[in-house]
Amino acid sequence: MPVYTLPELPYDYSALAPVISPEIIELHHDKHHAAYVKGANDTLEQLAEARDKGTWGSVNGLEKNLAFHLSGHILHSIYWQNMTGPKDGGGEPLAQDGVGELADAITESFGSFAHFKAQLSKASATTQGSGWGVLAYEPLSGRLIVEQVYDHQGNVGQGATPILVFDAWEHAFYLQYRNQKVDFIEAMWQVVNWQDVARRYEAAKSRADVLLLAP
Repeated sequence: MPVYTLPELPYDYSALAPVISPEIIELHHDKHHAAYVKGANDTLEQLAEARDKGTWGSVNGLEKNLAFHLSGHILHSIYWQNMTGPKDGGGEPLAQDGVGELADAITESFGSFAHFKAQLSKASATTQGSGWGVLAYEPLSGRLIVEQVYDHQGNVGQGATPILVFDAWEHAFYLQYRNQKVDFIEAMWQVVNWQDVARRYEAAKSRADVLLLAP
């Protein structure tokens, strides 16, 4: 039985228009995300076969494939939930919307929402090649940090929990925005689901001693 499964979208293909077209959502979810799920499951089967046979010649490639596909599956699963329709999402997280703790954490960690927005936008738009911009909760400091993720898994601090992710791979925007990645990243702020981000922040913050480091 497959270990990983493709999650259903929490909205229909047209829900994020005009920021993201229905065609992109369909292809992105049904083809690209599905490929990462299949890749992770296939790699687990190949690793099981290697263990059974004791054939370890390809272990480096298999471990790299597992990290790539599994990270792609995880980040995309967060990505879909991080967004909502333009009428309900976007703007700035505010206390009157019930996300005051998240708003305070952003201000404490980055100085202001404007500074945070500028950093995440720049990190997302300037990722070399394919990758992501990620807002993550870092448990050692208890602060929020921005990470620039190459592909799906590179250049990240171990133990940090992603709570808001911007997909900067070309398949996320090219059909609509062509080579204007910066325009796509700017438009993404219109569909951020701050309620979802706040829930992820609270859940990450509640996981005390998650790294189990020695005192």
